[in-house]
Amino acid sequence: MTVTTMTPRQTRDRAVAVLDEMERVIVGKRAPLTLVLLGILAGGHVLLEDLPGLGKTMLARSFARVLGLGFGRVQFTPDLLPQDLTGASIYNQKTGEFAFREGPVFTQLLLADEINRTPPKTQAALLEAMEERQVSVEGVTRPLPAPFVVLATQNPIEYEGTYPLPEAQLDRFVLRTRLGYLSAELEADMVRRRLDRGTAPPALTQVVDAAELLAMTESLEQVEVHDDVLAYIVAIVRATREHAKAQVGASPRGTFAVTHLARGAAVLAGRDYVTPEDVKQVAPAALGHRLVLRPELWVRRVSGEDVVAEVLAGVPTPPTQVGLEDRLAERSGVPR
Repeated sequence: MTVTTMTPRQTRDRAVAVLDEMERVIVGKRAPLTLVLLGILAGGHVLLEDLPGLGKTMLARSFARVLGLGFGRVQFTPDLLPQDLTGASIYNQKTGEFAFREGPVFTQLLLADEINRTPPKTQAALLEAMEERQVSVEGVTRPLPAPFVVLATQNPIEYEGTYPLPEAQLDRFVLRTRLGYLSAELEADMVRRRLDRGTAPPALTQVVDAAELLAMTESLEQVEVHDDVLAYIVAIVRATREHAKAQVGASPRGTFAVTHLARGAAVLAGRDYVTPEDVKQVAPAALGHRLVLRPELWVRRVSGEDVVAEVLAGVPTPPTQVGLEDRLAERSGVPR
């Protein structure tokens, strides 16, 4: 039976089940897994920036499996051409006609592995796909499958043979997150699971399908954003543009990103209204990669997330709308 509509409560239940299933293979990383899922639920794309060997590729494959999505992987290299990504027309000798052969971008979840290793011309081939969910090749526009999610990876410390992502492409990622190293105890647990499993690949169960995922995304539209909370989001984004450490602040697309991600955070918290705490939870991941910092800060290893944290500490938090929370909680039947 195809699910066409879903309530925030149902979305929360399925989202928790998805995260629980993901933790069977991605050990001890509930927080970044939650951020990635929030990005997918917000209808956006996610940039995973971390060191090699921390499970970025496995994370992408596992999400595709658990969410029931078609999966495609592209290893970005310096000689990758735009048509290698989008597809091209191939001459058919039997029919004497050209037929379009779809590239790997025609999938539902695309792993763009080491995206910063390909030249800007090929990176630009993703811009239309990420923003408009379509590909224009040889004068013909072709829609991409729904949902369409790009999970891109890049190494933050290895710069030889890489091409920095242009700001226009960075801005199309709804968030950037990192996995980071495990504690000694969790790393031992991860190795023990592999030893117990043997050579068999990790077995994951599909929790939802593409139709249900689209319904989950649509259910976020039922989450209310009070005017005070919206003003708080706008104040945060504007403060990034005026911060002394930033040459360029977050764009209006960043304002939408924080709003949509905060809606998802509210649903996972069991509410159908956004609070300032939801905004604080997602703002660093949603805005950090959109900032262009002053060059001298690179030596001091100051990140965009650091600047967003300073902004959050400086922008006054609006008072909690107790009356609004009571009214919305009563309406939705979600216990406070």
